[in-house]
Amino acid sequence: MKRQLILSLVIFGSLFTACGTPPAVVSTNTSSIYTEATALPTSTPDPCAPDNLEASIKAVNDLMREFDDSSQLASNLSKEQVPDSISEMQRIRRAAEDQIVPACLVTLKKYQVAHMNSVINTMLAFVGGADSNTLNSGLAQARKEHDLYTLEIVKLLGITPKSVNTTTP
Repeated sequence: MKRQLILSLVIFGSLFTACGTPPAVVSTNTSSIYTEATALPTSTPDPCAPDNLEASIKAVNDLMREFDDSSQLASNLSKEQVPDSISEMQRIRRAAEDQIVPACLVTLKKYQVAHMNSVINTMLAFVGGADSNTLNSGLAQARKEHDLYTLEIVKLLGITPKSVNTTTP
């Protein structure tokens, strides 16, 4: 009878394993038989684990680097050439919005998309003939969001930022 119960528990546990749930651990203590769910390693590594975090951040940062390159190029074009660059920046932003990130990178992605939106909106304002105050305000907002993005990476990686001297000689 005990043998059938143990066999049933092992088969039942293996069914859960096939569905992605941690398997049951069976103890054959002579006084009792019980199952205890334990956190066993899964086949998918945790993207937020310290050993995997850098690679997870890289996937997000690759899009940010592509966007920064595109926005840098756009800032050096004539007003008539900017719309094509805006379309490219919007494509990259959509890819960033659609990118699925682990929970530990949600804030990073929020700063990334906010920065991208600020840059795109400022470029659209430029093409539309906005005044310099509007453009300067948009650029300042985009810079602030890019700084927040960078600081979030620093925080995630556990890097202690060095103090920056902001006074001019």
